[in-house]
This record gives sequence, C-alpha cells and structure tokens, in this order.
Amino acid sequence: MNLESRKVTTQKNPEELYTFLTNVANFKELMPDDTKFELRGDDSFLFGLKGMPEIKLQLKEQTPYSKVVLGSASDKFDFSLICDIEDKEAGSEAQLFFTGDFNPIML
Repeated sequence: MNLESRKVTTQKNPEELYTFLTNVANFKELMPDDTKFELRGDDSFLFGLKGMPEIKLQLKEQTPYSKVVLGSASDKFDFSLICDIEDKEAGSEAQLFFTGDFNPIML
C-alpha cells in the first residue's frame, strides 16, 4: 500500500524542519490530543489511537535537510513514513509518503 499527502508549505527553513522531525519527542506535538504517546529512546516512540493497536515507530534514515524516514519497529506491521523536504524561497515544502506491506484483511 502506498499513500502520499499533499505538499505543505511551512515558514521553517529545511534545516529547522529537519531538526524538528529528527527529534522524535516532537511527534507528540503532531498527534491528536487523545493519542497515547510514549518515548522509547532517542530514536523511537510508541503511539496508539483509540480503537487501534499501539505502534512503535523508529527513526530509520536521515538525509540532512531533505529527508526523514520513520519505520515500524515491529515485524507485525512493515511500513515506512517518509518525509521529503524541499527548500523554498520563503521556507520549505514537505510531503509525506506512507509505504506498507499489509494483509488486505487487516484493513
């Protein structure tokens, strides 16, 4: 399964956005209020949405100022969340890509 978000423009320059996203503690700010969120080290966190299983994400790849890849730390759910960052005149543009290998019955 492959999904992609729309591109989002931010006033943060690519270095600021990259630094924000590579600090996994900052993902708590991006989650809905009723989401369970627990840090599991400097490079991973656990989150759970109501009615869904908890998922552990781990920082898998970093390309300074242009790409951040988070991936599942579990064999049960094999997926990656990729953030591509592009430099723009007034900040940066980011787009998320989700790639996963799921059994269709689970969805």
